Amino acid sequence: MAMCPICNSFEVLAKYCPECGTPLADSGKVSDFLDPYGHYNDEETVKMGDGYPNTAKDQICPHLMYCHTCGHNEVELVKEI
Repeated sequence: MAMCPICNSFEVLAKYCPECGTPLADSGKVSDFLDPYGHYNDEETVKMGDGYPNTAKDQICPHLMYCHTCGHNEVELVKEI
């Protein structure tokens, strides 16, 4: 079973805002924002409804990145290990 190195604290996701250059904050998995009770489901079920068609097949974990300075946000697709 693949797991996200960011969600499991094996690695830190370090990205910078393309608008202002401030470090982006990792706000967690996109699916946590779409379904606040989704963490009670198994990962494969959550991935079927996260809005990204190949997250289960390609073993990726979409993370929401947010800039506290200018409000820019983007999704970073993290390869699971």
